Amino acid sequence: MKTFPVVRTLTLNQQREDSTTRLRDVLRSNRQSGKGGIYAVCSAHPAVIEAAVQQSLEDGSVLLVESTSSQVNQFGGYTGLRPSEFAGFVHAAAGSAGLPAERVLLGGDHVGPFPWRHEASVSALRKARELVHDCVVAGYQKIHLDASMPCGDDERGSFTERTVAARAAILCQAAEEAYRELPSGTPQLVYVIGTEVPAPGGESVDATSPVVTKAEDAHRTLETFRLAFGERGLSSAWERVIALVVQPGVDFGSTAIFDYDRAKAQSSAALSKYPGIVFEAHSTDYQSPQALARMVEDHFAILKVGPWLTFAFREAVLALSAIERELFTTRSGRQISQVRGALEAAMLRDPVHWRSYYRGGEDDVRRDLTYGYSDRCRYYWNQPAVQEEIARLFDNLGERPIPLALVSQYLPVEYEAIRSGELKAVPERMVQYHIRRVLRAYADACSAKQRA
Repeated sequence: MKTFPVVRTLTLNQQREDSTTRLRDVLRSNRQSGKGGIYAVCSAHPAVIEAAVQQSLEDGSVLLVESTSSQVNQFGGYTGLRPSEFAGFVHAAAGSAGLPAERVLLGGDHVGPFPWRHEASVSALRKARELVHDCVVAGYQKIHLDASMPCGDDERGSFTERTVAARAAILCQAAEEAYRELPSGTPQLVYVIGTEVPAPGGESVDATSPVVTKAEDAHRTLETFRLAFGERGLSSAWERVIALVVQPGVDFGSTAIFDYDRAKAQSSAALSKYPGIVFEAHSTDYQSPQALARMVEDHFAILKVGPWLTFAFREAVLALSAIERELFTTRSGRQISQVRGALEAAMLRDPVHWRSYYRGGEDDVRRDLTYGYSDRCRYYWNQPAVQEEIARLFDNLGERPIPLALVSQYLPVEYEAIRSGELKAVPERMVQYHIRRVLRAYADACSAKQRA
């Protein structure tokens, strides 16, 4: 288990230009043909980033990695990383694997006042502007401007779509001002907007399916934002808005998945007057490969995925823990790893990341904390005690060959890959393979070649 390194941000003007140009070419093609898209890896977990780098190498595609305002911000976020540190971490992971720098694109997800939404709007927006600035100077090229949440002093009924658009324009202005601090020739920024933005990391309840955005509402949002940008003299920035976030009817909670229904998602008509804009779909985790492909065809050309990737990491790690217990329980002198125990202890010590998302009895909450689709345990993998147990797990399993019969019992998909010669029975590689099963679904959905 690798920790988060602190690496200086690289100056990669020409390389970023190449990746941004490739992004816009992909989105333009999607609007014309309904083929091709891009997925954004919304995670800061080292194992996820390593798997995403390997997937990009295999596909020859741009690696789009995004950090949320809660994960990474000027105060460190829950990862402890500032934007410049996160940028350095991603570029270092890509560089060490041989992924060309021109194929790495950084994005900011939900960049806005979300982490400080309980403060007064003046304070929350000031901090959000600081975050935008730090993201831009760190090399982030794709910025999702998200001011869709009311702040602490917003009165009920006064928080309208115009308010959201006006605040997004303020954040855009901060980004454009930060861009002017960069060297001449640095590629211009691209933006994502919207008001019907799913909550970061999934919903807190499972009872009802999300309401699909209507075409007329999406059109009104676009017009509202266009006017707000114009009022601040941001017409040039408006021309670089590449996507609108709408609700296509997909989401997930702890125990529920809401699947894409093409017949209900009829927002595409809203794009008719905006040939340079596609839809960006959030919370697409756990959708079927067929659903993901249909979303891309329906101009949801940017698919965001995050919790599903750390969910896959947890599946693989706990399966390896079960194998470890089978191998070493009866051997004297061998200290068995306690990954799940350390993870649960970390969650109970600091419940801030999950307490408001779960209801029910103690046993139900305990189960959902570890196994639920919302994957709230993803916030705790970087805790030192948890990392120590994962390192012990990998050390134990690396001491001798793992019997394939045990791999078949606990990781049957990886067993088939090992038997075919595609994969080696090495713990770290099996974990990466398990994560890449998810990434391949997105890569296939976004590949124009797959459905040409």
